[in-house]
Amino acid sequence: MVEDLVIAAVAAGSAGAVYAMAAARVIKQYERGVVLRLGRLRERIRQPGLTMIVPGVDRLRKVNMQIVTMPVPAQEGITRDNVTVRVDAVVYFKVVDPAEAVIQVEDYRFAVSQMAQTSLRSIIGKSDLDDLLSNREKLNQGLELMLDSPAVGWGVHIDRVEIKDVSLPETMKRSMSRQAEAERERRARVINADAELLASKKLAEAARTMADQPSALQLRLLQTIVAVAAEKNSTLVLPFPVELLRFLERAGHGEGEGEGGRGRDTAAGTARGAPEVPPAEHIELEPADGKDATDRAGTADAADVPNAPDAADGTDEAAAPGWAEALGRAGRSVAGLELPDAPESGTGRTGIGHP
Repeated sequence: MVEDLVIAAVAAGSAGAVYAMAAARVIKQYERGVVLRLGRLRERIRQPGLTMIVPGVDRLRKVNMQIVTMPVPAQEGITRDNVTVRVDAVVYFKVVDPAEAVIQVEDYRFAVSQMAQTSLRSIIGKSDLDDLLSNREKLNQGLELMLDSPAVGWGVHIDRVEIKDVSLPETMKRSMSRQAEAERERRARVINADAELLASKKLAEAARTMADQPSALQLRLLQTIVAVAAEKNSTLVLPFPVELLRFLERAGHGEGEGEGGRGRDTAAGTARGAPEVPPAEHIELEPADGKDATDRAGTADAADVPNAPDAADGTDEAAAPGWAEALGRAGRSVAGLELPDAPESGTGRTGIGHP
């Protein structure tokens, strides 16, 4: 009798141990347990630690509550400005409602992956190439909203979406490189033009300052010479000082004006003292019988011409040009008459030349 009781107790203990082993479940800290009893959802969510279920009746589903990093395969699409690109992204999400993640969707990971690929192709078609390359933050926010709207019903929260890379065709890359080079060249030319404009203004201001102070130009010349002389491999040619040239020029003009003034005064005095030559119409020439005016001109004496100056009487030679000019005017008005040349200095005589 006692042996039967002992055997029954051992059998019950063994059965209890087997039941306990079959019913005991361990849930980790980052997990939550969802229990389905006979196919119906139990409202109580099992927390981390040791939990018990009814073997054969309850079914425990463990849901990971960590943030999941899911790469989105590269999607090829055409942008709004008709450029073919390949874009890949990464999605960060986590489960916030374990029951909804188990009941509402068969596999929430696969659902999120497919939704991310579809949304990525959609966002490519709605965006320009420049936005994909330089304005990714705005596209990331739009992509996150597109994914988060359906994921809320699945008990999933989309934490973040990032576009990883944008692949362009080689032809487009070369075109963009040429565009960037042209833009940089344009900027360089504009900057150079602005620098030239500013430099011209400064040079004009410096020129006005040097015009007020001529010695500043010489000082600047000396500074330039010092800068050039610092190079040992060049030959320096020292120019003649500009100010010294101007000084010599002014001195030369002063002396020339003094001598010229004295000569002009002497010539003017002599011309004032010289006898005046009457006009040609007051010279009376009477023709003789059998002779023409040419023969009479050949035998005429210097006394026939009134007021002819004589160098021997002390008249200055400077009076000769005035006298010759007067006779020249008279000669032009008398046809067929050759008037005398200018008197020669030192001879003391005035002759009338023959043709």
